[in-house]
Amino acid sequence: MINAPLSELRRALDAREISAVELATLFLDRIDAANPTLNAFITVDRDGALAAAREADARIAAGTAGPLTGIPLAHKDVFCTEGVLTSCGSKMLANFVSPYDAHVVALLKAAGAVMLGKTNMDEFAMGSSNENSHYGPARNPWNTDRIPGGSSGGSAVAVAARLAPIATGTDTGGSVRQPAALTGVTGIKPTYGVCSRYGMVAYASSLDQAGAFGATAADCAALLTAMAGFDPRDSTSLERPAEDYTRELDRPLDGLRIGLPKEFFGPGMADDVRAAVDAALAEYRKLGATTVEVSLPNAQLAIPAYYVIAPAEASSNLSRFDGVRYGHRAAEYGDLADMYEKSRAQGFGAEVKRRILVGTYVLSHGYYDAYYLKAQKLRRLIAEDFRAAFTQCDVIAGPTSPTTAWAIGEKSDDPVQMYLSDIYTIAVNLAGLPGLSHPAGFGADGLPVGLQLIGDYFAENRLLNAAHRYQQATDWHARRPG
Repeated sequence: MINAPLSELRRALDAREISAVELATLFLDRIDAANPTLNAFITVDRDGALAAAREADARIAAGTAGPLTGIPLAHKDVFCTEGVLTSCGSKMLANFVSPYDAHVVALLKAAGAVMLGKTNMDEFAMGSSNENSHYGPARNPWNTDRIPGGSSGGSAVAVAARLAPIATGTDTGGSVRQPAALTGVTGIKPTYGVCSRYGMVAYASSLDQAGAFGATAADCAALLTAMAGFDPRDSTSLERPAEDYTRELDRPLDGLRIGLPKEFFGPGMADDVRAAVDAALAEYRKLGATTVEVSLPNAQLAIPAYYVIAPAEASSNLSRFDGVRYGHRAAEYGDLADMYEKSRAQGFGAEVKRRILVGTYVLSHGYYDAYYLKAQKLRRLIAEDFRAAFTQCDVIAGPTSPTTAWAIGEKSDDPVQMYLSDIYTIAVNLAGLPGLSHPAGFGADGLPVGLQLIGDYFAENRLLNAAHRYQQATDWHARRPG
């Protein structure tokens, strides 16, 4: 059961070969055994999980179970969960118990999924390695001295180590796809606005989007189907008909045109990553797809544009954490201004402070036009590059990360090198496009390599279909860390 895909878990639950309570207990016991080493979970809610599992068993017995009823899952600790700690990996919210559920959490609860707990993450989703967490880094199960990627590192580790069969994450600049690649699982970020941001603690509001982790594309499709949907409480939520992301999984790939951006295959990609990506593309050709070179001429500007826009939005969003209404408050202070200063200085970590300072600077008088406005213009150019590329192809493919997972602490003193690890993922968020990463082999050090697929707006089905057919022909997704 631990390594079974969702389809097998669903069959076993419906056939009463295992109960939802037994299944939840199986994963909870596994978390108890492995989490002290992997640090994937910040909070484990055993009582809540078993209560939800009992409700799921009742629904199964009544014949009203849905695809996720009784299926255990983990939520990234950026989603508000009623009655459960929601820390965002920060000392600032280390005592915050949410009074309500995020929309995504509410949808999955209504679907009968069983929440096991909340996963580790970079503080306020700011990071690419999970090293910025107040609770310490999550550790890559393939090598516990290596990072799992970030910011949704805990969710990726939970799925890779089979502490949970599926998990939610968020993706602002690659924070689902990059950790999925580095831990050998599948992760998808849908088109901006497909999943509601209500109750998802904000980092950069025009970039943040909920995403899904699973061992396979089919598992991600089932999870995304339950997560997606219009929410009037989120002004950026898109009002579209409900979508079944599992409906086109088995479509043949004959005639699929895969675009290969020449900018993704230049210097900077490690040789072992390049070899794995080339082999994955060869497999796609065997499955009937064709490849064509395309160009994204402004892709190299994605990182500087992102690190102006995202910190600017973060500096505004994080101004609400002032020690007054909730969150950390300094124990000693002189007056109100002193309380603000000390509470924020004590509550935020170094990377969050860095981004707040950068964001405040680029929004300040005299610099707005020079930095923020110019970055928004570059953002539009990047989106136009993708629009032009999709006239020549159906999906775009390339590496998810330029390297495999690096050692914990290796890049901590060099923020720019850390930022460059997202060089292939950030442009997708700037354009608001869907992106998926699936396992595509291993590097020279025995660590996973991911292949990224990028689609046009609302092309999630096409991405999931391509990844699913690839996974039917290969077994990289079935490999498990020792």
